[in-house]
Amino acid sequence: MFEEQAVRVAAFQFLESLTRLHGHVLNGKLLTHGFEYRDERICIASLIKGIFKPRQLQWPLSVVTVPIEEGRPRPYDDEVGADGFIRYRYRGTDPTHPDNVGLRTLMQRQLPLIYLHGVAEGRYHPVWPVYIVHDDPSLTTFTLAIDAHAAFHGAWPGEAAPEMDSRKYATRVVTQRMHQESFRFRVLNAYEGRCCICSLRHRELLDAAHILPDTHPRGEPWVSNGLSLCKLHHAAYDANILGVRPDLKVEVRHDILEELDGPMLVHGVQEFNQRPLMVVPRTRRDRPNPEFLEERYELFRHAG
Repeated sequence: MFEEQAVRVAAFQFLESLTRLHGHVLNGKLLTHGFEYRDERICIASLIKGIFKPRQLQWPLSVVTVPIEEGRPRPYDDEVGADGFIRYRYRGTDPTHPDNVGLRTLMQRQLPLIYLHGVAEGRYHPVWPVYIVHDDPSLTTFTLAIDAHAAFHGAWPGEAAPEMDSRKYATRVVTQRMHQESFRFRVLNAYEGRCCICSLRHRELLDAAHILPDTHPRGEPWVSNGLSLCKLHHAAYDANILGVRPDLKVEVRHDILEELDGPMLVHGVQEFNQRPLMVVPRTRRDRPNPEFLEERYELFRHAG
C-alpha cells in the first residue's frame, strides 16, 4: 500500500486541476476514473457506496452524499448541525463495520478526506480537505469539519490542522457556497442553460434567482423556487424593476416603462413587458411554483 498522506495530497491536487478545468460541479465519471499515481490508477470515489476506500489505501479517501430531491427535508438543515459542522451517517448501524472503523481511524489519526456533495444525478461538488472531528455511536453519525484551505479552494499542504474556530468558519463558508452552486446548477439545467426572459445562452452570464428568498420560511432551494436569469434581468428582478406573474408573463414597472434612457433600457427591459417567459422547464415539477410567484409578484406590485 502507498503512504496515506502522500496519496491524499495527490488526490487533492488532482481535484484542484479538475475544478480549474470544469468548475466546482464535476461529472461523477471523472471521479470514478481517478488519476495516475506511481503507475497505478487511484479512484476518488465509486458513487455506488457512500464511504469509499481505494484498494491502494488502508483507510477511506472520500464520502458521498446523494443528490437532493424536492420533498425531502431542507438539505442545509439535513446535513449541517446546530454547531455549524457537517453530519455524516454511519454505514448501517453497526459501529464496527469496516467503513465506520475506517472513518473513526481517520479521526484518531487526523487524516483528511474528500467530501462529495451530490448536486444532481451523476454530478458532485467536491470539498477538500475535510476532517472527522467527532464520532457519536448513539446517533450513528460522524461530525465533519472543513479545513480553512477549502474556503479558498487550495490543496491541503500537509501542515498541522487549524484550530476548531477556523474550521467552523470554513465549514459555514464552504457549505453555503456549496449549496448555492448546487442550486445554480440544477436551476440552469432545468432551463436548458438559458435566461427564461430573454433566452440568453451564455452560462457565465446566468444566475439562479430565488423566487422566495432563502431567508423566507418557504424559501427552499428547489428548482420550483428558482428562475434562470441573465445578470441584467436578475438585477432587475431583485430590484422590482420587473416581475414575473403567476401566469408566467413578464411585467415591467409603470415608471420604468415611461422612462427614456436609450436602447439598452428599451431592448433590455421595456420590450419584455407583457411577454410570456421564453424558456420554461420541460418537467412540470421544476416549473415555477404558482404560489411562490403570486407572493413574489405582490411584492413587485407594491414596489412601484
